[in-house]
Amino acid sequence: MKELSIFIDESGDFGKYDFKSPYYIITMVFHDQEQDIRDAVNKLNNELSYINLDDICIHTGPIIRKEEIYKDMDIFERRRIFNKMVAFIRQIDIRYKCFYIEKKHISDVVEATGKLSKQISQFIRDNYNEFLSFDDVKIYYDNGQVEVSIILSSVFNLLLPNPVFRKVMPKDYKLFQVADLLCSMKLVELKMDNNLFSKSESIFFGNKRDLKKNYLKYIKKKEWM
Repeated sequence: MKELSIFIDESGDFGKYDFKSPYYIITMVFHDQEQDIRDAVNKLNNELSYINLDDICIHTGPIIRKEEIYKDMDIFERRRIFNKMVAFIRQIDIRYKCFYIEKKHISDVVEATGKLSKQISQFIRDNYNEFLSFDDVKIYYDNGQVEVSIILSSVFNLLLPNPVFRKVMPKDYKLFQVADLLCSMKLVELKMDNNLFSKSESIFFGNKRDLKKNYLKYIKKKEWM
């Protein structure tokens, strides 16, 4: 039995446009279960354990902004955690795809969900034979936003035979945490391209050249084109 696991995270909200949250992004991480990543997961868990981060969900946004459990860490400690996650992504056999809208061009939640549904539907249609090559397609999401759950249910049930939906606890799945990181990095990339970098992002990543050289060029090698 061939199984494709899809881990999904989002960035933003469906409220009115706010310059602090200009985009809405849905990120999907695709993992063919024939590709064993257990050794890489164990290695990452051990490395995180060495720095007293056992059994937690690595959440990229707070790392960048120095929030939550990272509020008392200096930038070197936070970059160390972030770099471990990026190294993990480089080691494992996955692909990802980001779907996004710019909220200032969207009138309401109906238009927003419609545009995102259309993007995801087109992507599945463009890669339909590959999706059908799997006996099972399992979609993992934490049901964080009702609108996203509706989009996923409607699109996958319409286009694929018998998709399986699983509600996840983010801390239980490293690939969900990978989806979170990739979603955050897509937001950072969009903000970089439109000169919308926040102070915390500028401090954490440096200039555009450093961001591209140190992170984006490696991450984008995993993108499903």
